[in-house]
Amino acid sequence: MINRFNRLSSILKTAGVDAILINKPESRRYLTGFAGSAGTVLCDCACTYRKLFVDFRYIEQARLQATQWDIVKSVQNSLAEIAVLAGSAGFKRIGFESDFITVDAKAGLDKAFADFELVPIKLADLRKEKDDSEIRIIKTAVEIAESALGKVIKEIRVGVKERDVAISLETYMRKAGADASAFDIIVASGVRSALPHGRASDKLIENGDFITIDFGAYFEGYNSDITRTFVVGKASDKHREVYNTVLEAQLAGVRAVKAGVLNQSVDKVARDYITAAGYGEYFGHGLGHGLGMLVHEAPGLSYAAEAAILQINNIVTVEPGIYIPGFGGVRIEDDVVVKEYGCEILTSFDKRLIEL
Repeated sequence: MINRFNRLSSILKTAGVDAILINKPESRRYLTGFAGSAGTVLCDCACTYRKLFVDFRYIEQARLQATQWDIVKSVQNSLAEIAVLAGSAGFKRIGFESDFITVDAKAGLDKAFADFELVPIKLADLRKEKDDSEIRIIKTAVEIAESALGKVIKEIRVGVKERDVAISLETYMRKAGADASAFDIIVASGVRSALPHGRASDKLIENGDFITIDFGAYFEGYNSDITRTFVVGKASDKHREVYNTVLEAQLAGVRAVKAGVLNQSVDKVARDYITAAGYGEYFGHGLGHGLGMLVHEAPGLSYAAEAAILQINNIVTVEPGIYIPGFGGVRIEDDVVVKEYGCEILTSFDKRLIEL
């Protein structure tokens, strides 16, 4: 937790504020350990003044989880009450999370903190570098998801609904210890597999379908995110050509991940391979994204992402795809930890083309 406070302190000192108000759930949990759905953090730039305001519902939970924080019982997270304490502490410039607060909430903030200077701050970079405990949790989330996939593929056959595959997958993850599914599970078969975000539907799986399954487990505040594509029945030459193109691009992307590399350059390695194979127009999304408390967080691993140098213990996905309308699509996705000379691949599920 000390490193987390040090990172926050550095951000706040750079912004020139005396303290910050934090309401974003993942920021609040990251810094306090409190997993409740409501609460406000007030923390000074040295991270020595640490107060967590919660209402009656969460007092005991906060005391158990946020052991390094002063827990303050508030009435519906009253901003006026927090402002009084901020003034008593001598704070004058107060930061707020500008990428989270709504227009209406900002109006309320302006009213309650009329005597302060409010400074917009983004904390997206705070969680980019994962510590050992975070990596262990995400590894467990990956293991939960992959164990569920191993069970589900035995149930996939002609005549089964995509929706039923998704339901089984989530059930197996929950039984294995997941708190929830990381996001709405994608199960897209046949021509629907050409939809990059084809949510599971009532379509019946048919012989000769590609079936793309994109899913993850949410466990102890963190997410995994995995995609595998299969063929139902016998794969055709076209199936194999498209699949192997994506696989080779994905492997090249994984090999390109290491500390000190520009995120956009990793995308380019995989994208250039797909383009050279003649499928460039069918790969329209970025190669990957950061992964942690949110399914999509910094750093982006995309030609369109803000330029960033990959750092040790960033966790990113590598997930190229080819999506051909009227035929189908393939995506293969791994979760990897950036290391000095390469990366640690957290996902281990077989990436060879599997015929179900």
